[in-house]
Amino acid sequence: MEKKNKNETDNASDFDIFGLGGLFKGIEKLVDLAGKLQDEKEINKEGEINLDHLKKGMKGVYGFTIKSGIGGNRPTVETFGNIKKTPEGPKVEEEREPMTDVFDENDEIVVIAEMPGIEEADLKIDLKEDMLDISAARNTRKYRKELLLPVKVQKENMKVKYNNGILEIRIKK
Repeated sequence: MEKKNKNETDNASDFDIFGLGGLFKGIEKLVDLAGKLQDEKEINKEGEINLDHLKKGMKGVYGFTIKSGIGGNRPTVETFGNIKKTPEGPKVEEEREPMTDVFDENDEIVVIAEMPGIEEADLKIDLKEDMLDISAARNTRKYRKELLLPVKVQKENMKVKYNNGILEIRIKK
């Protein structure tokens, strides 16, 4: 059995205090699996997983972000992509859920969404009080995300900018 030095043991227990030790081990395994799939040409450069064995031409995208809590809140894991967990097993949706971030700043709410492969004209944005619905479609790329904003806002106070696959929405409070 490999002997660990004191610093390695202390660092591992620090992660376990916050319940993150298993999470980091899981991430390490996921990164190893992604590397193997890329070597075997199962994942392309856009991060799409080849699912031809399920349906000819089907591509899947799955990822997650870890958001650290502010003010003592626990970290949260949010998924994105078009592979959803269901009681019957994984399901591949036609629409991808883009990776998003929502920032509650002093005088405005800022939403950032990654939606590569579309044009600004393809965007559809609907805002009703504190519910923001973002969608877009171009060729085989389809995105949709529904977000609950931290406060109620008005559509008239919204500014939208899209550049190189990054959507930025700023809404004055």
